[in-house]
Amino acid sequence: MAQEQLIYDFKSSENSKDWTIVNDGVMGGLSSSSMNLNAEGHAVFTGNISLKNNGGFSSVRHFTNISEVGRYKYINLKVRGNPSTYQFRLKKKRGDYYSYVNTFEVTPTWKTMKLEISEFYPTYRGRSLDLPNFEATSIEEVTFLIGNKVIEEFKLEIDKIFLSN
Repeated sequence: MAQEQLIYDFKSSENSKDWTIVNDGVMGGLSSSSMNLNAEGHAVFTGNISLKNNGGFSSVRHFTNISEVGRYKYINLKVRGNPSTYQFRLKKKRGDYYSYVNTFEVTPTWKTMKLEISEFYPTYRGRSLDLPNFEATSIEEVTFLIGNKVIEEFKLEIDKIFLSN
């Protein structure tokens, strides 16, 4: 059985342009964010969360085509940043209206967050759905999202994302 499968490594991929920002402006909010590569080759997702105009989130997503996900137990995120809670989101199919979500805490020290794939639960616009947790064999979209219902400045550095047992 395979031990690891890479989803994204910023050092080897070296292209933050593969990622798309989606902020609460799609609903009239005023949060802002950007994503760039730093000198060390890590993605840096930064911004400000505003609660004005019913806003309150910033996200960055990447379309992918990862198959045989069922062979793995965890999604791992090597991250650091300003202390806060973030969501990591998955979509089985790019066109799905809902995502599967798991949360993680970030600290200023590099850590590899190990998120159990079977614990990703389905949500749509912040509401849990009455559907089973993630059990698909493929992933077509991954997203980092911050939306803690507070005004905050955030910074998340990302080294890599990978599947493991």
